[in-house]
Amino acid sequence: MTQKSSFFIAGRHAVIGALKNPNRRVIKIFLTEESKKNIHKNNPHKNLLKDIKVFFKTKKELDKYCRSEDILHQGYVAEIEHLKNTELKEFIKDKNDLTFVCLDEVTDPRNIGSLIRSAASFNIDGLIVKERHFPSESKLLYKSASGCVEHLNIFQVSNINTTLKYLRDKNFWIYGFTANSDKNFTEVKWKGNNVLLFGSEGHGLNQHTKKYTDFLVKININKNIESLNISNSAAIVFHHISKHKKYLNNI
Repeated sequence: MTQKSSFFIAGRHAVIGALKNPNRRVIKIFLTEESKKNIHKNNPHKNLLKDIKVFFKTKKELDKYCRSEDILHQGYVAEIEHLKNTELKEFIKDKNDLTFVCLDEVTDPRNIGSLIRSAASFNIDGLIVKERHFPSESKLLYKSASGCVEHLNIFQVSNINTTLKYLRDKNFWIYGFTANSDKNFTEVKWKGNNVLLFGSEGHGLNQHTKKYTDFLVKININKNIESLNISNSAAIVFHHISKHKKYLNNI
């Protein structure tokens, strides 16, 4: 069995989320005395540090792990391995009513992390990202996701357009979000399998990628405001679809 590459994450929720995930290998953890006490105090019925190498550091010593991305470690730093890759083709077998979010050239770790947090919170089934553009070892992404990387299927693919074409052939509807659309996303019935496609904040959806969408939709906002941050836009959409699906299931 080949050794998976390891990397560092920081922040209380990110580190504790990794410790609680049985599928995540935590190689070692660096804590202050205070953060160790908090782990035991907040998880009295489970020893999250069992079989894990624990090293005690001062806050200043932990600062060096976060200097490059300028984030607060809160007394928690861990070295972890990547999760096993989930294959999209395998995942969709024999499943219905799936909702995926797909990112087209979105690269900012803070935005992606916040979007992951919202997606996990509102039961989105998975995130599709281009492998080359996904900052999979970013401490900022893990910190922004607040432990939710451990709760969301993340599909790293080599080509977004090829993946969208494949999903269309598998009875998925592809909805591209753009401010230029005439149709508000709340008008959609949101039945069956759907992909929510978001483009970069700079220039939106790639023109070539738009060809692989079935519908273009928008979020209605104040006409005097140019646009919303992508993670805010996504949270609004995820919440609406989650609420809508609950309603449909209760009919």
